[in-house]
Amino acid sequence: MPSPTTISVDKLSRLYGTPGCPTLIDVRTDEDFAATPRFVPGAVRRPHGSASDWAGTLAARQAVVICQQGRKLSEGVAAWLRHQGIPAEALEGGFEAWTAAGLPTVPEERIPSRDGKGRSVWVTRARPKIDRIACPWLIRRFVDPKAVFLFVAPQEVEAVAERFGAAPFDVENVFWSHRGELCTFDVMVEEFGLGTEPLLRLARVVRGADTGRLDLEPEAAGLLAASLGLSRTFSDDLAQLDAGMTLYDAFYRWARDATGETHNWPSAKSGGAK
Repeated sequence: MPSPTTISVDKLSRLYGTPGCPTLIDVRTDEDFAATPRFVPGAVRRPHGSASDWAGTLAARQAVVICQQGRKLSEGVAAWLRHQGIPAEALEGGFEAWTAAGLPTVPEERIPSRDGKGRSVWVTRARPKIDRIACPWLIRRFVDPKAVFLFVAPQEVEAVAERFGAAPFDVENVFWSHRGELCTFDVMVEEFGLGTEPLLRLARVVRGADTGRLDLEPEAAGLLAASLGLSRTFSDDLAQLDAGMTLYDAFYRWARDATGETHNWPSAKSGGAK
């Protein structure tokens, strides 16, 4: 019988990467984390020993707590969160069960240094179209839900990155950029260890739209049209990013769950309603 205080790996695997994903909190010991310095996608580290101090400051609608084996550390922290009024569950089997299921994990070394509020900070060119919306979506959904994105004049990206401790992306001569035929979104999917079939499919759509190779996937033309429409609709880059999050949420759910589904208007001749 399932425990009322836990969530299964299978259930969490359907939630991660979506807008409805709970806040994921990694409370593994320093020794366990050092042995495998990787995260369940979107998880953040918190010390289990001081849970009674930080539990009340956590801004979350609900949470899932992850320790090494899903036992005392995650159960205890989840209980403290519930004490503070946050619905919280421990991940059954913990980090070990997640990796045993073959699910992706994000390497700590690829996540930029965080600011004083625990957020990774990224900077790119203003007036985004495709890659510069797709990449922030990927980061917020699978790497750092609290990530900050700065959009600046193209010639100032690298200087802003240096002065403000931000990671530059989608500009020339930086780590997070195009590589050969791959666009920046492709690179991030690979470097963050997120090469699941849905994200690889979405990456082909993004690459096709971003590089003008609309033959790569039939949906690339639709993404290009929607992206250009968003760019014309919003003069504020952050407002465009907010709208783009919903767009990419939809494309991801299509890539994960609906690629085999079609839609046809039912006609009266075939028995449909008039």
